[in-house]
Amino acid sequence: MESRRPSSRTKPKPRPKSNKNPPAAALTPEHILQLGLGFWGSKTLLSAVELGLFTELAKGPLEGDTLRRRLSLHQRGACDFFDALVALGMLSRRNQRYANTPNADFFLDRTKPSYIGGMLEMANARLYPFWGKLTTALRTGLPQSEVRTGETFYQALYRDPAAMKNFLEAMTGISLGACQALARKFPWKKYKTFADIGAAQGALPVQLALAHPHLRGVGFDLPVCRPIFDEYVSAYGLADRIVFQAGSFLADPLPEADVLIMGHILHGESVDDKRRLIAKAYRALPKGGAYLVLEELIDNERTENAFALLMSLNILIETPSGFNCTAADYQGWMAEAGFRTTSVVPLVGPLGLVVAIKA
Repeated sequence: MESRRPSSRTKPKPRPKSNKNPPAAALTPEHILQLGLGFWGSKTLLSAVELGLFTELAKGPLEGDTLRRRLSLHQRGACDFFDALVALGMLSRRNQRYANTPNADFFLDRTKPSYIGGMLEMANARLYPFWGKLTTALRTGLPQSEVRTGETFYQALYRDPAAMKNFLEAMTGISLGACQALARKFPWKKYKTFADIGAAQGALPVQLALAHPHLRGVGFDLPVCRPIFDEYVSAYGLADRIVFQAGSFLADPLPEADVLIMGHILHGESVDDKRRLIAKAYRALPKGGAYLVLEELIDNERTENAFALLMSLNILIETPSGFNCTAADYQGWMAEAGFRTTSVVPLVGPLGLVVAIKA
């Protein structure tokens, strides 16, 4: 059985020993209940995104009954629905009129370029029912998504054009903050070209090109992604500096560039394919080139980054053999491939960057 406990390359810090339990009077079930029933709040938010509630309120505050009619909701649950969103910190209410909070207005209005709701739309449409089968996945080790039929993850997802577009937009939503951080935190002045492997809609190439006018980039992904990629890049006026190259990162040669980036790619692959792709990147890079791996990095002691660990469970549900791992794991595989210099750069939230330089 494959183990993903603390890496042998890092020694967990010893924990203080204590045989004392807190007195019963100090114990409370509140945290357990909040965690166990957390799907209540989650589904309330996901339904609000699905209904376009935040986009409607971005036009201006509305009285509850007007908002209910705009969203075509039954009167029985509407008031509780809106007030629950107030209590959850997603809406404000003043003089019986509802309005978006600043965060909701910025990130959940579909008309704004800062919209991250694509990820939440996918969570609502796909992940929410699949996570209901987590126990089955844990017992069998088998995915519970569309790949149950024997197709690959991308074959199953990209068969439906609407589902594919939703997925690519979701990748933009979950990655946008990290893309902007990567544009700031890596020394791009040293390099002229980059290739984003598995570029999806093109969020990372666009953010890099916007922040660094001297850069020229390639978005490398399956041919079916080209129209959505080209549309997104053209919307930012960057078609002269960012081009699409069709291919499969597992089957085809990687593009030639000073910097190769794999964001949310390796986590979906087995140990053998992770190693194979890292070695493939090493061979494709010129001397002095950089290889960047952007992922939710599990902390080396596997005790703190809950999001990265939960994402690993999501990958269990979605893929036959993928999983998240630690920065130390990536650095070890990079060293095996021939990279001599590696480092770790925190980006935003649970996302981090592992950097390897080819000597």
